[in-house]
Amino acid sequence: MASLEPRISRRAVLLAAGGSLVACSRQPEVDEVHLRLATGPAGAVYRRIGGALAAHISEHVPGATVTTVPSGASTDNIRMLRSGAVHLGLTSLDVLITTDGSAPAGLSAICRLYDSHLHLVVMADAAIDEFRDLEGKRVSLGARDSGTEFTSLRVLALGEVNADGRFLSQAESAAALPDGDIDAMFSLTGVPTPAITELAQRHPVRLIPLDAQANALFTAYPGPYAPAMIPATAYVDVPATRTVAVPNVLLARDDLPEDLVYAITDTIFTHTPTIASESRDDAEAVPEAWQINVRTGISTASIPLHPGAAAWFRDRKR
Repeated sequence: MASLEPRISRRAVLLAAGGSLVACSRQPEVDEVHLRLATGPAGAVYRRIGGALAAHISEHVPGATVTTVPSGASTDNIRMLRSGAVHLGLTSLDVLITTDGSAPAGLSAICRLYDSHLHLVVMADAAIDEFRDLEGKRVSLGARDSGTEFTSLRVLALGEVNADGRFLSQAESAAALPDGDIDAMFSLTGVPTPAITELAQRHPVRLIPLDAQANALFTAYPGPYAPAMIPATAYVDVPATRTVAVPNVLLARDDLPEDLVYAITDTIFTHTPTIASESRDDAEAVPEAWQINVRTGISTASIPLHPGAAAWFRDRKR
């Protein structure tokens, strides 16, 4: 990966990103920086919110241009970050935390963004009424290297359920389910998620409760899991359903300059909440962005903040 050494001062960042300093007559010059942000597969919130983040960073961080890179999602994004193929990436917190509670070497968090909810979707007439009914069934576990794969395999292992696992993206799963190619699909994603929204609009579907599985995950792996509810307003004719939530974080390589990450952090909390209700360049709004806030943004569990992000949060408290 090319070295990134943009000469961006804290003063220049605040002037360009809407900070509190008084504007000067001549804005400092900055070098151009081209960043790559790993997102996720088709039909996933990662793809949508990653694109929105890239657009806002490109617009508001002086000298920065961000290009999105489609991926399998969490595990794939971590691999690309560590190899230097990308500079920024989205991941679920449970995938990120290693066995000793630390982050993978060379990576740190910019912030926590929003929480994903584990969906277990079946057709309305399916002979599956509870989690244990997945025994022997054809179940999509998400795309390879995704957070869905990681978490759904944990859930199945804890519940001692042996399913016939298939590795399909959200979009592929949503197409395979009504066609009868699979019996159920897991999806760890924001609420609502495009693939499931479109599926529910075309076909009657149900969500299987996962409250017992949420408790099992919380007990076995303290830290990244919490009981949650998918609201009745999320999908057409689908009642509220208990499940488990997992936070998502934006990661950066440790070798990104501190002032650059400071500017990115400032942009996220100053500008990106607008993507929750605004569409741009024919892209849909991202309701998950309403969850982006300073209070929860600093909560990345055992994963350390990048020094540039940590500096922004410290300045925010002053």
